[in-house]
Amino acid sequence: MHHSVILYLSLIIVILFLVMLAQRIRISYPIILVIGGLALSFVPGLPSVSIDPELIFLIFLPPLLYEAAWQTSWKDFYKWRRVIGSFAFIIVILTSCVIAYVSSSIIPGFTLPLGFLLGGIISPPDAVAATSILKDVKVPKRLVTILEGESLLNDASSLIVFRFAVAAVTTGTFAFSDAVGSFFLVITMGVVTGLAIALIFYAIHRWFPTTPSIDTILTLVAPYTMYIAAEQFHFSGVIAVVTGGLFLSYHRQNILSHLSRIQGVNVWATVGFVFNGLVFMLIGLELPVIVDQLGDNSLFDAIKYGLIISLVVIVTRIASTLGASLFTVVISNVITTADSRPGWRMPLVFGWTGMRGVVSLASALSIPLMLDNGQAFPQRNLILFITFVVILVTLVFQGLTLPMVIKWMKLAERDYTVSHPEQDVMIRRKLADESLKLIDTKYKDEVSRNELLQSLKFKLESDIGFLNHVQEPDIVDSGVKYVEKYQAITKEMLDNKRALLHKFNKKEMFDEELIRTHLALLDLEEEKIRQQFLHYE
Repeated sequence: MHHSVILYLSLIIVILFLVMLAQRIRISYPIILVIGGLALSFVPGLPSVSIDPELIFLIFLPPLLYEAAWQTSWKDFYKWRRVIGSFAFIIVILTSCVIAYVSSSIIPGFTLPLGFLLGGIISPPDAVAATSILKDVKVPKRLVTILEGESLLNDASSLIVFRFAVAAVTTGTFAFSDAVGSFFLVITMGVVTGLAIALIFYAIHRWFPTTPSIDTILTLVAPYTMYIAAEQFHFSGVIAVVTGGLFLSYHRQNILSHLSRIQGVNVWATVGFVFNGLVFMLIGLELPVIVDQLGDNSLFDAIKYGLIISLVVIVTRIASTLGASLFTVVISNVITTADSRPGWRMPLVFGWTGMRGVVSLASALSIPLMLDNGQAFPQRNLILFITFVVILVTLVFQGLTLPMVIKWMKLAERDYTVSHPEQDVMIRRKLADESLKLIDTKYKDEVSRNELLQSLKFKLESDIGFLNHVQEPDIVDSGVKYVEKYQAITKEMLDNKRALLHKFNKKEMFDEELIRTHLALLDLEEEKIRQQFLHYE
């Protein structure tokens, strides 16, 4: 047991260094982690690392989906609901069909049900890889929104296709009408289960005497509860987690205190980082195990089939995005759409973001070893190898070239006529105006007697004066160099305060807990200053 603990602790240390390397060379960390895992897998004497699919689906998948749901904008999700829904369900099924036909045509002994099984495994893109790449490049907000929204739902549809395909192969029978009915039942009851459990957690957060620590623990427990409850009744655990997460995220301001929200964000950022790092590292480390399991299959043929299927996956997604763009233009004459003229540049970039990830590998690993009649599951090892090749090709090749494709397309922001810096100034100006109006109208007499309120009023007036200055066109467009100077000076002041607090802490008369409280307040103040001018950096 302790050897496994040491191994995984060592992997986490390696992950940290690889992520730092990725930041230094400005490459998306999932790509570096997969390559790093591949390199480690060839180190002599390193224990063989095998992914347990149950571990991925039960331990990693629920919190990663839940975190994604909490980060999703309800407003943007609803605005692009048709595009998100079509790619999460229709395109996943279409991709599965194309892969089923191609694979059964080119691979000897590969039947159509096995093709659908492979299609269900590799049809859903992994949004973690794509969004981590997009963080380092300037892209329109709609692209990130649609990509993240698609990733919330496409795992569910692909896993359902996977289940039906496994059942068809193992039993030798398949009823289309039953499959369609089961598909909608699994989706609908997954939504119901997620909402039901979310309401329970809503009630606990809202009406029970919780603390920030209790609230944070409840947010960690919630996704597992939703997933396990749904899967227990053979519904979609993925849909349950996504639905429950979206519901609780929408009500976060009502059910969580400000301290709970701050603490929860920090905890979830750390959990998400560690989990994502581990799953991408494990993908690379799995290579020797997968190659060893090829058995009688030729490695050359397996690589050839993997590359062909990878090409099919890439072309199918790009064709789907361009086809969806054309369909939008046509259907806009009948119904109102979010964008009646999406063009071809952004759909092409969206099509290039189809990197596959750990859900695909976990699905392949979860294929049963035996059929119901006791015979070995046909082509299991080849399916597993092809899945690995598709993940490697799409993640590394498309991932490394995605920033270049985005640069070539020269995408422009079309959803916001006002830039983010200008929006930021407008919001902050309105907030300051409303606060000053409240003080002047409701607490005018109190201000004259209360020096703290006088100081607050003076600060609000200063903020408004600063924002009026920032609104000047030449200031906004020039990058606001004086803001950088302001940040540098305030950072120096905060550091001086920290140094002074550390000197106080050496004296017996000061309580260290109180010193730590003031240090924490300085940290919050520094982060507030950074966030205030984030759009001017």
